[in-house]
Amino acid sequence: MLHIYYGDMPEAVFDPATYFKNKLQNSWIMDPLSIEMIRDIDHSKVIGPHVIDSPVLGGISPRELSGGVKTLILINNVPTRVFNASACGDNCAKWLLRMGSEKEVTINLRHLMDFGEDAFTLHILNTDTVVHHMSELVLVASDFVR
Repeated sequence: MLHIYYGDMPEAVFDPATYFKNKLQNSWIMDPLSIEMIRDIDHSKVIGPHVIDSPVLGGISPRELSGGVKTLILINNVPTRVFNASACGDNCAKWLLRMGSEKEVTINLRHLMDFGEDAFTLHILNTDTVVHHMSELVLVASDFVR
């Protein structure tokens, strides 16, 4: 299940990009889920653990991926840490839901992410509430985000 804590969370990694830069492992990039997310979010193709083919930038290193993709890769590969997923755009929401449907995932959000019109299951840690639609999420999250 996807668990979300809204607002300031001292134990969360506030700057996922810096964490990624310092902790990156080749296996994270070559993971099939990472390859899918990179293709979907950044429209780029993984050539190898050190080279990504970007249609805009050409050959780039994994450190030059978007903040959203880096955060998703961290969430998937470092389950012992909670990451500030506000580095992710709404285009990352489906990936967060997918990861949460496959395993226990906890993230920190400081904004209201749009999880779409379809039903979903999210656990809001601030209130210990489970929500299934954006209309329910807005009511709960609005007390914690600006």
